[in-house]
Amino acid sequence: MNRLDQLFQQKQKDILNIYFTAGFPKLNDTAPLIEALAANGVDLVEIGMPYSDPLADGPTIQDSGQKALSNGMKLSLLFEQIAAVRSKVDIPLVLMGYFNQVMQYGEERFFTRCAEVGVDGLILPDLPIYEYETLYKEMLAKAGLRISFLITPQTSDERIRKIDTLSTGFVYVVSDASITGAKKGISEQQIEYFERINAMKLSSSQLIGFGISNQETFDTACHYANGAIIGSAFIRALNNGKPLEPTVASFVQSIRGGE
Repeated sequence: MNRLDQLFQQKQKDILNIYFTAGFPKLNDTAPLIEALAANGVDLVEIGMPYSDPLADGPTIQDSGQKALSNGMKLSLLFEQIAAVRSKVDIPLVLMGYFNQVMQYGEERFFTRCAEVGVDGLILPDLPIYEYETLYKEMLAKAGLRISFLITPQTSDERIRKIDTLSTGFVYVVSDASITGAKKGISEQQIEYFERINAMKLSSSQLIGFGISNQETFDTACHYANGAIIGSAFIRALNNGKPLEPTVASFVQSIRGGE
């Protein structure tokens, strides 16, 4: 069974999804980070594929991506790193990036390689749902990969319904329509948006991302969805020059609190 399917069957609340950029802070930190996150009880790891033109990313993730590219990170190496760590961890691994990267690698070759190394799902924000439905849906299904599409406060109910039917991993609920990056908190306007999504009773699991940075915002997001995604705050924590394992343990503890 796909590990994402298994996760959402076994756990419906308080799912913690941590994002980091592959090849950051150092080129070979990808596997140790995955192991440390798994060891500290993270439910799902989202691995960013660094890209030269990351339009949706805020400055923190952009900077980590540029550093990773400067370190020498590329898709072929990332696949090798995931293959090496897969026998040591059993949590779901999701790749997030831009569809141009997939096209440059070769779409079918990319999906096949993901399956070979143990990737469970993809998040490709710039992949149009029409193209997915007509060109790539069967390819991903054949490879056993799940895909998650994004919604924002500006997404119409009709499109949300469509995305709900097409998302085979989870619906990525973008908390606001800006670039990524930690915000000061969750506003009343965002709460109204989360309540609107709840009222739609979607069939897919939902994780809230963008602006989730501490225990308070994580707990609030989990109240309205199955869990939350933390990226920029974790990237900043990694950028302290300290050893990875205690950094990861301290960060996860700060989010989970007294669990």
